[in-house]
Amino acid sequence: MTDLLLKNVRVSNSEAVDVLVRAGRIARIGPGIEAAADALVEDGGGALLLPGLVEGHTHLDKTNWESPWYVNEVGSALTDRIDNERAWRASTGHDAASHARALALAFLREGTTRIRSHVDVDTDAGLRHLDGVHATREELAGRVDIQTVAFPQSGLLIRPGTAELLDQALAQGADVLGGLDPSAIDRDPAQSLDVLFGLADKHGKPVDIHLHEPGELGAFTLDLILDRVAALGMQGKVVISHAFCLGGIDAKRLDGLLRRLATLDTAVLTTAPPSRPVPAVRACREAGVTIFGGNDGIRDTWTPYGSPDMLARAMMIGLRNDLRRDDEVEWAFDCVTGAAARACGFADYGLTPGARADLVLVDASCVTEAVVTRKPRRLVVAGGAIVARNGQDAIA
Repeated sequence: MTDLLLKNVRVSNSEAVDVLVRAGRIARIGPGIEAAADALVEDGGGALLLPGLVEGHTHLDKTNWESPWYVNEVGSALTDRIDNERAWRASTGHDAASHARALALAFLREGTTRIRSHVDVDTDAGLRHLDGVHATREELAGRVDIQTVAFPQSGLLIRPGTAELLDQALAQGADVLGGLDPSAIDRDPAQSLDVLFGLADKHGKPVDIHLHEPGELGAFTLDLILDRVAALGMQGKVVISHAFCLGGIDAKRLDGLLRRLATLDTAVLTTAPPSRPVPAVRACREAGVTIFGGNDGIRDTWTPYGSPDMLARAMMIGLRNDLRRDDEVEWAFDCVTGAAARACGFADYGLTPGARADLVLVDASCVTEAVVTRKPRRLVVAGGAIVARNGQDAIA
């Protein structure tokens, strides 16, 4: 691989520096770097240098990206949306591989180089959707790092045979084991979590649980989850996605749960929706809880919303959490960069020598301006190769 030298770029508010990329990794950052005669040299024009962005929670297999518009007429209950999606996919033959590819490449053009995607595993489709996303993962390897979460969207205990499919999914390369509302959906949280964590322990895989359950019901379930994290020594290996309950309980109960989450190094994922109570970024950070961000679904049968621009998601996190000072907006940016990489376990991340060279150039004076203006990405580098310019695909 040819060396790449990015000249005249800025890291945060610092003076202009150069970045030397060698063998797909950052070799040096500093002023006046010289490169080999055959190196590819790019003038950054004083643009702001960001690390590759991270999508911490989406569903690549569900999207209708680059497809005809889907007219949404589904009911408002969670089970309505689950049943509608399962029936629609079966009737249309929705192809997870091609749609996942289209959306993953759209993410890449916007500077996202790491994605955690939940993928439906159920007794109707089996592992078909997972196979499709894995095909996309293999095709885009080296450009986009895609983690897959084997996700029982239709429930675990209520659909016999799902546990066996999840077992197969983990054996066949799913990176993470997903879960869904053990109380509200499975109606037997202790048994549901025992099965789930038993599978995770068997395969040595981390866990990422969708927890939509509100208020005290969600808090009760969260305590049961944390009991198992402690019992199995799974500190640093569990994510609670959505965690709406953390936005809808009294201060004393919240304080206790945040302390447990911090002690057990269990992270929280937020999409910052305006329609539901959400975990507060400020409270999580003050308690020492890792909180990070993602879109959830993007233009699928659940929602017409969402965007592969993670700076737009950072702005939504900032708005939902009333983050106004520049240093506070940087917390929202951390939700789609460093915090997301740590929570998902993406290795070799960041703007330091030795890290994988996933780099984004934006014409902005600082991180806060980059978040709120969301200008086109001047340049995107993935694994040391130039992959996009000004929102368009590029070949170095």
